[in-house]
Amino acid sequence: MSLSNLKPAGGSTKTRKRIGRGSGSGLGGTSTRGHKGAKSRSGYSKKIGFEGGQMPIQRRLPKFGFKNINRVEFKAINLDVLQRLAETKNLAKIDVQTLVEAGFLSANQLVKILGNGALTSKIDVEAHAFSKSAEAAIQALGGTVTKLK
Repeated sequence: MSLSNLKPAGGSTKTRKRIGRGSGSGLGGTSTRGHKGAKSRSGYSKKIGFEGGQMPIQRRLPKFGFKNINRVEFKAINLDVLQRLAETKNLAKIDVQTLVEAGFLSANQLVKILGNGALTSKIDVEAHAFSKSAEAAIQALGGTVTKLK
């Protein structure tokens, strides 16, 4: 060991620059904040969306649209899906629980049966809503339609 290979112990020195510690440090004076303005002051924090005094974009853009708070969201299931499910599981009655177990919807979703596709077998269907064409197609084959609340 000699003076040429001495070094400080690990963790004893810091690599970050200490600002605001006098002009001799090279980082005194304005302490890297520049001259004047809000950003040079202590306690500065800008508001969300602030654009330097320019009118912020959320105030410049026009507001539009309408959000109906009474909207009821349904999961749409077509007749051809019901037909396939009835054939594969050999079912005569399809209700919400059957559709949940088959993975078509989650337990808290509302179901609406739509009339897309063909129905070939008699099926009793329980759902929250039906389109007119779906209701007519189910009843035409002798099936029953039960609307849930």
